[in-house]
Amino acid sequence: MGPSNPAGDAEPRPRGGSPLAGVAATRGGSPLAGVAAALLDADGRVVWWSRAAQRLLGWTGEEMTGRPAREVLGEVPEPGDPTAGRRVRLRHRSGRVVEADVRVSGADGSAERLVLALAPDEACGWDQDRDIARALLAQDGIGVAQYDITGRLVRTNAAMEALRPPGAGEDWLVRLAARDGSGTAGAAFEDVAATGVPLAGGVYEPVPAGGSSALSLSCFRVEDVLGTPRGVMVEASRVAEAGPGQRIDAAYRGAFEIGQSLDVVQVARDLTRVLVPGLGDHATVDYPEDVLEGRDPAPGYPGQEASAPRRVAVRTSEGAWPERLIQVGEAIPRVAESPEIAAKFVGDVLVADAEQARRILGGDPERIARFLPEGTHASLGCPLYRRGRFFGYAAVYRTRGATPFDETDIRLMHDLCARTATAIDNAFRFAREHQTAVVLQRSLLPPAATRSTAAETAGFYLPAGGSVSVGGDWYDAFDLSSLRVGLVVGDVVGHGLEAAATMARLRTAVQTLAELDLPPDELLARLDDLVRRMQVEAEHPDTVGGSCLFAVYDPVARTCRMASAGHPPPALVTPAGEVAFVPLAPGPLLGVGDHPFEVTTLTLPPGSTLVCYTDGLLGRDVAAGSERLKADLAELSGDFGSPASLGEAVLARSPHAENPADDITLLLARTHAVPEESTAVWEYPADLAAVGDARADVRGRLEEWGLDELVFSTELIVSELVTNAMRYAGGPVTVRLVRDRVLVCEVSDPSSTQPRLRRALVTDEGGRGLFLVAQLTSRWGSRYTTRGKTIWTEQDLPEGPARPR
Repeated sequence: MGPSNPAGDAEPRPRGGSPLAGVAATRGGSPLAGVAAALLDADGRVVWWSRAAQRLLGWTGEEMTGRPAREVLGEVPEPGDPTAGRRVRLRHRSGRVVEADVRVSGADGSAERLVLALAPDEACGWDQDRDIARALLAQDGIGVAQYDITGRLVRTNAAMEALRPPGAGEDWLVRLAARDGSGTAGAAFEDVAATGVPLAGGVYEPVPAGGSSALSLSCFRVEDVLGTPRGVMVEASRVAEAGPGQRIDAAYRGAFEIGQSLDVVQVARDLTRVLVPGLGDHATVDYPEDVLEGRDPAPGYPGQEASAPRRVAVRTSEGAWPERLIQVGEAIPRVAESPEIAAKFVGDVLVADAEQARRILGGDPERIARFLPEGTHASLGCPLYRRGRFFGYAAVYRTRGATPFDETDIRLMHDLCARTATAIDNAFRFAREHQTAVVLQRSLLPPAATRSTAAETAGFYLPAGGSVSVGGDWYDAFDLSSLRVGLVVGDVVGHGLEAAATMARLRTAVQTLAELDLPPDELLARLDDLVRRMQVEAEHPDTVGGSCLFAVYDPVARTCRMASAGHPPPALVTPAGEVAFVPLAPGPLLGVGDHPFEVTTLTLPPGSTLVCYTDGLLGRDVAAGSERLKADLAELSGDFGSPASLGEAVLARSPHAENPADDITLLLARTHAVPEESTAVWEYPADLAAVGDARADVRGRLEEWGLDELVFSTELIVSELVTNAMRYAGGPVTVRLVRDRVLVCEVSDPSSTQPRLRRALVTDEGGRGLFLVAQLTSRWGSRYTTRGKTIWTEQDLPEGPARPR
């Protein structure tokens, strides 16, 4: 709530100078600002309504413009009427009656009238405020000071003068510093004058600390009847220092704030906020390098040589941390071994007076100045120990008064440090589990970049940051039969080691099912069955599940078939730079069951890029995240040649990648195509006489490709497979050769019966065909198609000019 400005919008408040000068610059007190005014036309309708009229009667100018004035003001007299200057009863917008002195003025040659209204108590209101201010200044129980809007001290009472320290100047009050470190009293007075929000019971102290005690200050803004700020009124009283019991109780209540964060540095800051002012005037916390670097300290006494402590948190009740003391981030200088120093590492609370503290530091004045705050008369130190491990050291110093630390203080210090050490240990346990899950997950993911005949891929995985444990996101890219490539991206429900273990089982299952050459929809159906069995085995079934996208790209046919189990659709970037999301029909999440999955088939030109991801890349607002990803891909796709560089650029632009709230997985695949001159296809009727034609066609094409070394083996393979197809499956039979990094031979027939390799007996007349095929090839297998099945084989190409690049 800011102060009102009768003259219009307030200008920016300048900084600097007098603490209240900024408010003075925004205020212009005008005596007419409180006079309600309305301009009426010849028909008695309102054509203009002032802000003061709105304050007096509640009606806005928009509501009154065009309305008859008599509805609010009653019958308005003419300017020459003797009743034009009388007191009348006006109707407020709320329905109540408002009395006001009304004046009516006219102009020569115009029928318009100006109506002015002034509440009868406006003239004496400021005098009443002055009476109240005079009463405040006259009392002697509370110190009172009045400042005008420029920050000049107007007057004080005797009680305030009694609070002024000896020899202090007139500005002593505004120079006091807040005990909580929020700033000076002058800055607080300025904020009160600017906003009108009062200050209640703020504790302020002299800087540097002197003999005077702290004061409790309250401040409120003083305004005139027109609402114009005229200054501030300040009340002050001495702060009664809390007794030992109150101080200890406050410190124990503050201890509940320790350990709310998994950040070990924040835990140290929480401890210093309790130590000051709970136990003393200065506090420090130091950590060994092991803790700062995320390594769990070794158990037992580390010794001085094994630890390199560094200051991580400081706090003082006397303003800024003194420059001569060791600052945050600085290494702690070594101190000669002594019983007191050894006690610091083995768990004892060290209590020392000023003389003992100087002796422990070796009496070196320079070292003493670096370690001990000026005026130290007592110190209390305690190591941060948990489960036999040294996590750091905390110390608190008293520089005001001469009260030594007692047994109650020692117990409090020990309890606070034990709670802090427990919080650090909890943070390390979380860090260990998080790191274990990250290592496990990264070890299960494939290489970041792969290159094959079908596609060039690049994968990225960013674990969740902050207090969120690693999740179950994964990606994979692997070769399939006939030069095809399988692409998969998944997201497992939950976080932590259980999610990583679930991810490992699902990734292994996807690879196994993909090796069976199952179509994408059937693969997801089998994977859904597996997740449902895992839910039965799990202690909490709701924590097992997830989403998955599976795609298969064929570089010969240049087609991509994909299906989704509740996963976001991939983005497709064409070679021309156009970006669109694939129109998938997403099925249910894995584990729901009893729902089919649909396959989407795309024909991709060579050089297209599929961008698959998990929802962590989009953020909570999926629609906005999708539009941002689409815009980034459209802008970046033309500037980055490889999928790896494009993926890095996309993550660099993502607002969620720096400190992800959820795991982010990104898989990019740049598609390739096998040239048409490297493929050959023939179709034969179901006639065993056509087997010889198949051998002849294959022999001729291999000789054309310069693969004479593979003619014999390939003829035998084709002869066996085509003969079996014609004998047991009928026709037509299709033979396809593909020359790339390997020679692929495919024989397709209309039967859905899968072949089975078996060992023939000596007396058997057949059954050795597939055994011979297996001996002549590097890999072989079969897969279902929409019109039957395909048996495929792969043979390594000989080294030489016939091997394509």
